[in-house]
Amino acid sequence: MAGMEGYYSMPEPRAEDEWNVNDEEYYYRRINQNPATKYDREALSRSLMVKPKSSNAESEEEQAYLTTRKFIADGVRIATLITENLLSHPFVVIRRQCQVNHNSRRFHNTPFTLLPVIVRLNQRQGLATLWKGLGSVLLVRGMTLAIEDVISKFTPWPKEVGRLSTFKQWGQHFLLKSVTLAIVTPFYVASLVETVQSDIASEKPGIFDVFREGMCRLFSWSGTQKGRMLPIWSLVLPTVVFGICKYGFSRFLQSGLSGILHLNLRISQENKGALPRDSFNHAAHQDIEITSSMFAVLGTEVVFYPFETILHRIHLQGTRTIIDNLDSGREVIPILTSYEGALDCYTTTVQSEGVCGLYKGFGALVLQCLAHYALIRVTKAVLTQASTFFRSSSPPPPELLKRTITTENLKVNRL
Repeated sequence: MAGMEGYYSMPEPRAEDEWNVNDEEYYYRRINQNPATKYDREALSRSLMVKPKSSNAESEEEQAYLTTRKFIADGVRIATLITENLLSHPFVVIRRQCQVNHNSRRFHNTPFTLLPVIVRLNQRQGLATLWKGLGSVLLVRGMTLAIEDVISKFTPWPKEVGRLSTFKQWGQHFLLKSVTLAIVTPFYVASLVETVQSDIASEKPGIFDVFREGMCRLFSWSGTQKGRMLPIWSLVLPTVVFGICKYGFSRFLQSGLSGILHLNLRISQENKGALPRDSFNHAAHQDIEITSSMFAVLGTEVVFYPFETILHRIHLQGTRTIIDNLDSGREVIPILTSYEGALDCYTTTVQSEGVCGLYKGFGALVLQCLAHYALIRVTKAVLTQASTFFRSSSPPPPELLKRTITTENLKVNRL
């Protein structure tokens, strides 16, 4: 009411979010007027350290911050998904062609030798040559997710596990992955053939040819179809072991990186002398999870690269596939091998090509990692700038225009 600004009576009960300056000033006066606590500075400090919930202005600002962070995190996740499934495919094509070529003179362990070859391939066959087999790769990935989902619905095996999962749940989860990999192996082999075969030396496959070729390999379970093709049962075990070890290592590496980054964040916050609110901490934790996931994927690819080389060679044996000769980028060559299995392939490769032969095409993986990291950084920077621009162009809420008086200002004014 008018004329009553200087009168302080007992404040009416109110919700904590309606806390205002008058309440703090009232309790400040009550403590000073009470003889028992007038000179008790410790009690005064304790009373003033009690913080109410955030005001409306702070809530608006915090909500805007969280919305922005969620927008950036979702954008980075979408960019990561697109990169892993689409933009990285040309590098996958190049590295697989290098891996299966046991007679190549150039190993392309660095990206510098690959760049001129990629330019020649584009000049000779066009840009589409680096995207061959993309449809079959996406179909096999979708098939893998569908089979995994169906099995999990008819069995107690969980699709997802976390830190709180028991050892039994983890075992069932790995069993689910193993069965799925065993079923998908024939179709993965057919997809590999479409990825590495040359466009100028073979007919372009149809959309669903990967299912036809996969079923042919599946029904010839115990025998070979032609030439030196290995029976599918001899390919299932190394494929499943490779897939499970790679998946388990990736989960372990991601968990370790996430724990280290969370610990560093906690230490840096403690060194600054204050911890941010839980909502702001949640946004930082989202960034950590995205970063740890990306580097876990890249680190796993590097560690398991030699095993992938062996696996692709025995998968391709006997398929009479003709690939591009990446020594020059101008010719095509057939793949003719006679391995008896994964162990024989490893021994033969090391004896004839050396240990570096297991890393043929590693330069393509380096280019893939660089492109992946650069795209994520650019996406994050663009989204950050865009969110900052839209936030600055929008008018501030009315609460932010009000003058706020902090507890420190009250102490200075009253002492």
